[in-house]
Amino acid sequence: MKISNIYTYPIKSFRATELDSAIVTKHGFTYDRRYMVLKVLDDGTYKNMAVASFPEMTTFFTSISLPEDGDALKGTITITYKPPTGEKQTLDIPLKPETTGLEGIDVVMHLSATKAYKMGQEYNKWLSSCFGYEVILAYLGDNLRKVLMSTSGNKQAASTNSWFSHITRKATGIIMAAGDQQDAITFADCAPYLIVSAKSMDDVHNRLPAGEQMDITKFRPNIVVSGAAEVWEEDFWAELTIGGGVKVECEHNCARCKSINIDYATGQPGTTEAGSILKKLNSDRRVDQGTKWSPVFGRYAFLPPSSEGFSVKIGDEVVISRRNAERTRFDWEGLCTK
Repeated sequence: MKISNIYTYPIKSFRATELDSAIVTKHGFTYDRRYMVLKVLDDGTYKNMAVASFPEMTTFFTSISLPEDGDALKGTITITYKPPTGEKQTLDIPLKPETTGLEGIDVVMHLSATKAYKMGQEYNKWLSSCFGYEVILAYLGDNLRKVLMSTSGNKQAASTNSWFSHITRKATGIIMAAGDQQDAITFADCAPYLIVSAKSMDDVHNRLPAGEQMDITKFRPNIVVSGAAEVWEEDFWAELTIGGGVKVECEHNCARCKSINIDYATGQPGTTEAGSILKKLNSDRRVDQGTKWSPVFGRYAFLPPSSEGFSVKIGDEVVISRRNAERTRFDWEGLCTK
């Protein structure tokens, strides 16, 4: 098996940024979901925004630019708004903004609370004009959220004398982020990484009429693995080894919601057969007793300390280094919204 795609999502629920390579950290790819958008309600409070409830978020695209010296303070995220009708618009925001002077706000996602920063009015005004209602852009900074679902605790000891580590730390890609807690995440819903199998995506396409396919990024993966022997075998993946040295611990299945029915071209619920893909998967993919009313596609994954700071890239070999005899059971009641 090999890595066929790598994705990061610098702004939660906006479209993915595709990478050729990336540095893995215990909190996910660097800059993954460090920003999110919140709707301003009539009483002045904020409502978290995600694709399932705000499908128009899929009309916003993102790209990351870093200077040659790798200084994140000089980097930018370019947001491109592409409405179904009308002219596209772009806005550059800082990759790592200075937070001094920014208003602090509280954000709670799936019962997991954190502090964040309200970005300046120039960014909020631009986004509000695109959405057609008032929103704010929130930046996580160095804050993190507690992981509420269980993890196995199968953490490997860190290696400090590895030739592989020495080489891969020099590889090109997105640089590492700050943070010390092991089981902590950004604005990602449940885990630092989501890994899916391209083989199982073939089975998804087989449920659609000839010629109709789905964009795999609707499932919000970080890593797409190609070359699996069987469809849905990833349900039993416990640990993957990437490129000969990076270990990734697959802890839980990812239960799916109506966000996968959205037509990304229009930013609205789909009207073709792909717009009913959640129902089609419900027919035989409700395989996790912890989320028995939702179909499963993909594995939530964590990084052990021994793999911190390594690089992964498209084309890297992926080996199943440990399998589970039975499917894992998701044991947290939070609803994931991508």
